[in-house]
Amino acid sequence: MKKAASDRLGFVPQKDIVYNKLLPYADRLDEESNDILSKIKGNLGRAVQLREIWPGVLFWTRKLSTYMRLYGRKFSKEDHVLFIKLLYELVTIPKLEISMMQGLARLLINLLKKRELLSREDLELPWRPLYELQDRILYSKTEHLGLNWFPNSPRPRSSSKLIMIKLFQRCSVESVLKTLVKSCRPYFPESATQEMLEEWRPLLCPFDITMQRAISYFELFLPTTLPPELHHKGFKLWFDELINLWVSVQNLPGWEVHLVNLFARLANDNIGYIDWDPYIPKIFTRILRSLNLPVGTSQMLVPRYVTNAYDISHVVLWVSSLLGGPSKQAQAQLSGLFSSITSFFHPSNHGRWLMKLMKLLQRLPASVVRRLHRERYKKPTWLTPVPDSHKLTEQDITDFVESMMQPVLLAMFSKTGSLDAAQALQNLALMRPELVIPPVLEKTYPAMETLTEPHQLTATLSCMIGVARSLVSGGQRFPEGPTHMLPLLMRALPGVDPNDFSKCMITFQFIATFVTLVPLVDCSSALHERTDLTEVEREMCSASAEFEDFVLQFMDRCFALIDSSTLEQTREETETEKMTHLESLVELGLSSTFSTILTQCSIDIFKVALEKVFNFATTNIFETRVSGRMVADMCRAASKCRPAESLKLFVPHCCNAINQIAVNEEVLNEEELDKELLWNLQLLSEVTRVDGDKILPYSSQLVQILQLTLHLKCKQGYTLACNLLYHILRSTALIYPTEYCSVPGGFQQCIGDYLPIKDWGRPGDLWNLDIQWHVPSVEETSFAFYVLDLILQPELQRLQRFAQGEQDMSRDDVLQSLAIVQHCLLGAGSMMPPLKGEPIPELVQSMVNLDETNLFTGMAYDESRENYRDAICSVMRQLLNYILEHSEDDTKSLFSIIKIISDLLHFKGSHKHEFDSRWKSFNLVKKSMENRLHGRKQHIRALLIDRVMLQHELRKLTVEGCQYRSIHQELMRDLLRLSTSTYSQVRSRAQNVLFAALGTYNFCCRDLIPHVLEFLNPGRKNVTQQQFKGALYCLLGNHSGVCLANLHDWDCIALTWPAVVRSGLSSAMSLEKPSIVRLFDDLADKIHRQYETIGIDFSVPEECCVVAKQLMVTGNPFPKEPVPSEEILAESLKRQEHKNTDSVEKYKKLVGDLLDCLSNRNMPWKFEHISIGFLSLLLRDDHQLPAPAVLFFVKSLNHDSLLVRKVAISAVAGIMKQLKRPHKKVPVSPDELCGVKEPSGMIAGDRPDNQWLQYQSSSLPRTQQDWERCVFVEKTHWGYYSWPRKLMMYAPSEEQPKQNLTREEMTEREQIIYDHFSDPVFINQLIEFLSLEDRKGKDKFSPRRFCLFKGLFRNFNDAFLPLLRPHMERLVADSHESKQRCVAEIISGLIRGCKHWSYTKVESLWELLCPLLRTALSNITIETYADWGTCIATACESRDPRKLHWLFEMLMESPVNGEGGSFVDACRLYVLQGGLAQQEWRVPELLHRLLQYLEPKLTQVYKNVRERIGSVLTYIFMIDVSLPSIQPTTSPRISDFTGRILLRLKPLTERDEEIQNHVVEENEVGEQDERTQAIKLLKTVLKWLISSAGRSFSTAVSEQLQLLPLLFKIAPVENDDSYDELKRDAKTCLSLMSQGLLYPEQIPMVLSALQEIAGSSSWHARYTVLTYLQIMVFYNLFTFMSDQGAVNDVRALVIRLLEDEQLEVREMAATTLSGFLQCNFLSMDAPMQAHFESLCKTCLPKKRKRELGSVVDTIPSADLVRRHAGVLGLSACILSSPYDVPTWMPQLLMDLSAHLNDTQPIEMTVKKTLSNFRRTHHDNWQEHKQQFTDDQLLVLTDLLVSPCYYA
Repeated sequence: MKKAASDRLGFVPQKDIVYNKLLPYADRLDEESNDILSKIKGNLGRAVQLREIWPGVLFWTRKLSTYMRLYGRKFSKEDHVLFIKLLYELVTIPKLEISMMQGLARLLINLLKKRELLSREDLELPWRPLYELQDRILYSKTEHLGLNWFPNSPRPRSSSKLIMIKLFQRCSVESVLKTLVKSCRPYFPESATQEMLEEWRPLLCPFDITMQRAISYFELFLPTTLPPELHHKGFKLWFDELINLWVSVQNLPGWEVHLVNLFARLANDNIGYIDWDPYIPKIFTRILRSLNLPVGTSQMLVPRYVTNAYDISHVVLWVSSLLGGPSKQAQAQLSGLFSSITSFFHPSNHGRWLMKLMKLLQRLPASVVRRLHRERYKKPTWLTPVPDSHKLTEQDITDFVESMMQPVLLAMFSKTGSLDAAQALQNLALMRPELVIPPVLEKTYPAMETLTEPHQLTATLSCMIGVARSLVSGGQRFPEGPTHMLPLLMRALPGVDPNDFSKCMITFQFIATFVTLVPLVDCSSALHERTDLTEVEREMCSASAEFEDFVLQFMDRCFALIDSSTLEQTREETETEKMTHLESLVELGLSSTFSTILTQCSIDIFKVALEKVFNFATTNIFETRVSGRMVADMCRAASKCRPAESLKLFVPHCCNAINQIAVNEEVLNEEELDKELLWNLQLLSEVTRVDGDKILPYSSQLVQILQLTLHLKCKQGYTLACNLLYHILRSTALIYPTEYCSVPGGFQQCIGDYLPIKDWGRPGDLWNLDIQWHVPSVEETSFAFYVLDLILQPELQRLQRFAQGEQDMSRDDVLQSLAIVQHCLLGAGSMMPPLKGEPIPELVQSMVNLDETNLFTGMAYDESRENYRDAICSVMRQLLNYILEHSEDDTKSLFSIIKIISDLLHFKGSHKHEFDSRWKSFNLVKKSMENRLHGRKQHIRALLIDRVMLQHELRKLTVEGCQYRSIHQELMRDLLRLSTSTYSQVRSRAQNVLFAALGTYNFCCRDLIPHVLEFLNPGRKNVTQQQFKGALYCLLGNHSGVCLANLHDWDCIALTWPAVVRSGLSSAMSLEKPSIVRLFDDLADKIHRQYETIGIDFSVPEECCVVAKQLMVTGNPFPKEPVPSEEILAESLKRQEHKNTDSVEKYKKLVGDLLDCLSNRNMPWKFEHISIGFLSLLLRDDHQLPAPAVLFFVKSLNHDSLLVRKVAISAVAGIMKQLKRPHKKVPVSPDELCGVKEPSGMIAGDRPDNQWLQYQSSSLPRTQQDWERCVFVEKTHWGYYSWPRKLMMYAPSEEQPKQNLTREEMTEREQIIYDHFSDPVFINQLIEFLSLEDRKGKDKFSPRRFCLFKGLFRNFNDAFLPLLRPHMERLVADSHESKQRCVAEIISGLIRGCKHWSYTKVESLWELLCPLLRTALSNITIETYADWGTCIATACESRDPRKLHWLFEMLMESPVNGEGGSFVDACRLYVLQGGLAQQEWRVPELLHRLLQYLEPKLTQVYKNVRERIGSVLTYIFMIDVSLPSIQPTTSPRISDFTGRILLRLKPLTERDEEIQNHVVEENEVGEQDERTQAIKLLKTVLKWLISSAGRSFSTAVSEQLQLLPLLFKIAPVENDDSYDELKRDAKTCLSLMSQGLLYPEQIPMVLSALQEIAGSSSWHARYTVLTYLQIMVFYNLFTFMSDQGAVNDVRALVIRLLEDEQLEVREMAATTLSGFLQCNFLSMDAPMQAHFESLCKTCLPKKRKRELGSVVDTIPSADLVRRHAGVLGLSACILSSPYDVPTWMPQLLMDLSAHLNDTQPIEMTVKKTLSNFRRTHHDNWQEHKQQFTDDQLLVLTDLLVSPCYYA
């Protein structure tokens, strides 16, 4: 077959769409596709060589993507590679416009999608151009300044509802780029890994924002699919380094997620080549932590755990790749994971974590199935196969399925719905039906019996639908599966219930699913005829006798449903007569289920069913709206399945009935028709929807009925007649399959040779589908034309006479005629050739041909007959003119005409929206029934036929790139006229048709725009408001289509933008009308949202042309276009030059036009703002703004309107960036800089070779020479992890552009700015405006203003400083927040702007700034401290600390000196922290000095200062991280600090008394005792611990442990917020510490500390140990479980505390034990059970008789404690399995019941346990009962039923 295909085509296709071969006209497609492909190759190659990106390249790349949609990858391998190379070169053109890049990238992704088609030998792509593209767009340096507008990047103006759209689309450019890299990744060269590591390793500085960037690049780019022999050049270079980094990070920083994604991909691509075993407990512990499950009672979540949680889809990929292999460790851990979280799936639990769990559940089985498919069934490709040693064995699969069953069965009834569980079950059942289906059946049968819980029924049925295919097909694993089929179907019937909508729908779906899989044939006779049947087959045969019964019962149910939904029953008189949404869904469900049943029936059952439905339909008369439609649907289903038998009954009956009633002439003119007539007409119109050739015998009867009924007076009547006409024409004119049976050829053979039960659940065979097509025969075609001549012709003539004014018609008559015309067009549209006309010339200039391609869709048009499409078109245009002139208020006719025009333009036999919804439902059905395990399109036959039909429709609907002809132009003008007419509904419908047409024809927008803008022209006086609004709506476009106001093209924008602004002067414009104001708002908003910077430079580099030339000269089919000659190429280079200069001219002209509009004094303010908004979009980074615009924006800085000032600030900041003179950089080798060789091997952190970067006060550049000698490294991350090969440094100052220009040396634009900012009046006004309040209390430090000042001082040096200085001094002294904010913005801009100033200038600058800052810090207020913090942080960002030494020394002077009160101290610390935090690891000396300074001050009295100190300490110790290969830091270390602190806390740790919070008196004199000092110190230390929990990378566990005993002592037990600060903080601290991630080596340390505390005398401490333990074990579950010693220690600790003398501690220990048992951390083994039982038997001392009144003995005896401990132990075991009854449970319950009458507290415990047991097991008590013997049940019932009072 393949050989023949490649001979026909002349090449071997890569992978074409198989469904094309099944179309009825398949033989013509090869020729067609070759023709299209050769055109694409020729024209695309030619367009690139002629350097014509637009329209040439874009036009033909779009054709290529359409070609792939229609034919798949139907080209040879060499063409495939050339297409990819060409597109890769095009996408990576540096100056390409972003929107073009996106389009080309999507096509490239599509070409690379199937990676098995091209191996690494065939194709190699470089990685660096992609990295540069990513870097340029995602980390754009100019986007925030408004010099680059990317698709949907955040805009200054937007409301919240747009934010969502924006997020979605902003991701679009990002996600396209990411997907592009993913698709190219397999083809990166083998040297790529090493190059990437060298490129990005220097960015790995964990305190810096670049870390995120580097790791996300690693995740995206690192190739993981190299073959095993290249692994040493692939992941082995980085695996150890990155996995150790991951293992050692504890507090989930943002980049950890990227690492996980990378490992998941690595594991999946290299199963069996990496030993994951040492990491498995860590992996599973982190996955469990990442689910954020709630544990214990009072738990606080660290916020970043929620935001940075792992992505479930990658977790699932990783887990499914770890399974299998020799060690089986992963499966053990996975079972542990599921058993520990199973109880969270129970429907009674609910929380924000639930969605994550459900996702995990749904995706994991799918991922394992995908892996199995890859190992066992997939064709081997060039990708590395899984080695046999690591393939999943049968045992592995069984273990996996068993570990998942319990959670899945619980999740069936979850609150989020049963869909996730159903998908999980579908995939699990593919692997192990015998384990999965029986438990689901056990839940389904009782659910079908019960009437009270409909939710149970819907949940179980939707799960059964998922496993239907595995159940029905049986197979060796589950042969008894099919025997459940009939009982299930019969029991499902009661679900067809008119009173419960959702139940009804799920039942229909359930029945339809099962019936599709099974032929409904009675095979019981085979029992006697055949002897070779197995037992199960015999059972199936005898059961199949019930099929007939089932079908009839189902029909009875449906009839009952129909009876209860007639109009009279469900509506009051007043309500609408249309179907409600729910009814239409039921109708759909009913008709599709019934037609499925009839399709699958044998002929015998069908005959019985047909008779039944015929009797039902003809003995009753139904109303035609609701019940009538349902009955007619059922009849239609019957006639579709077996047309001959059905039509024989229905057509004569209906025709007779209609004729009998219509004998009376006056019937025809009645307004309200006879019900019986309507009903028969409806029935007839539905049953004729069958194959055309079956209708022909009845043609004369049907035509006679049509002639009789089409002109009925009653609207309902003629509408039904039109439907009949439409269906008759459709069935004769279209191509479609005629049967969808699950076995080709139906079930007619005799049972002896063919046994239908063998076909249960059988997939269709794609190669022998044997589709029965209906292709119109000659007779049918001529019949269709006969009907048209008879019916359509006279209507058109009538309408034409009416339009010419020769004949009168009432409106109803016109409407009726239009309805007939419309239905004729809809019915026979596929037979009418498309509209003809001359192409419109000269819309665009192009050197390539831009012709349309026509696809053959099975219809050869008969040119000899009249072309009715043209006829309808001309009549409609005349009629439209007539109506608009004479009776514009006849809107109904206009609606009809609009619909007809739309169909004339687009309709070829099917509508786009119908196709889309069919495509959707096809995909849904495919998903619910597909077999992912075996793959290879093993779908059911009906589904495959549907897919072929969709392929045929897709060909009919493919219209893009049609030529724009004169006839289209005329129709579009008509539509435009309707779009600007009087009535808004007419306008809006016409606009929608117009927008659809605009997207269809090439370049027609250019033709239409001038006509639309005509209405906005202020020169025209006769424009009405309706026309004005209509025109604006036409510019606005709808949400999906083209927006005329914003086409990405200079020609269009240069027309529309100025026109929109000028329309403000139009007479039709009135700002009083809110609708018009809103329109302008929407328009401006849409332009702002959708505008992307339009390219100015359209050059195509030489590399592209080389590939394009190859494309034109290789392979089959050979392009016919000639390779361009040298002269043409030279000419095209000139054209490219011309196009680029032309773009620049248009750009300048547009800016000029907008400025002209602004200079018009009469322009309303709204339009001024719109115009300024447009101007701000026109700033670019590759071309400076024209000088007049610069002048305008600088002047606007002092505009009266706040809005304008804001835009101007951003714009001037951007202009500054454009004017920036580039500074020269030279590459320097880091070794030469420091004089030390970089150490070999990976060593990060503080090393000798990066020592010189650090701040040392002894060697600061304090003189001119030092300053010039000093090499400043501005970026913080350089040198921390490793040095780049070449560091780019600034060249010496003599090579840099000249500073201090005089005015004469400046450019025109610089002079404008210079003049304004040297003008004192201008500056006064500017500062005045900048220091105004905008929104009280909401203002923040504004980055835009900072950029403005930074640009000023960077470009003009200190030229403006003298003018600004007095203002700054004035503002600093004023404590108003807006004044302070303004000066903070100026100062930060100054500090960052003075980067390249000379030393003398910088020095004098600091002499000015230091006093200013001192003043500012002493005037700081609660409103401004955040602004000053931001100011200093912004100033220090990316600056060498040695450059700012004046600032740091000033801030370090004495932050906490008590002057100005505690608040000022806290603020100073905050500001200092902002500066130091930006410097990260480069200022160890300052950090040491600060720590030394703060340590004596840790006993601060004031809370705000304490909190601030805690936060500062976090930053001081942030640098002390224990990440792999990082040297011990020279910054302060936690261990030394903790040692010193513990010494000072000694007074608290030594004595055992209660620690009370010390409240200080303000006026206390003298030295307080050291105990009080220690308490104050502790409060500050707690603040530090709390604030570092969420921020640092690793937790200093060993140091914190020494503080634990102290915290346990203080933390309170109850949940009560009224505690003082000290206790609350201690509690918070414990909660955060217990959630910490522990390394295996830290576990013994923690446990020994806890054991020690458990012996403490305070019961509060012992109690808290247990809550700490619960959270700690759960959050480190698998790390604990991999260490048996630790598990035993925990168990010993809990059991020891069970016997504690304090009751609360014992009860908490029991709860803890029960939790550990429940998550399978401990197991209920024999020794433990024996231990508890022996404890229970402890004898209690006899109660002594006491004299009344004596003091009751309250101290419990040791025996009572032990006995209680035993009872608590048993109770913990019982409560540990709340949702099932394990085998040991009945006996334990009996043991417990013996203690029901013991002394308190034992009795209480027993009662609580029993009531809890009853509560949790009540739901499924019927199942659970089975586990108990009768005697035990008797005892239990006694215990659980409350005793009777009357006994």
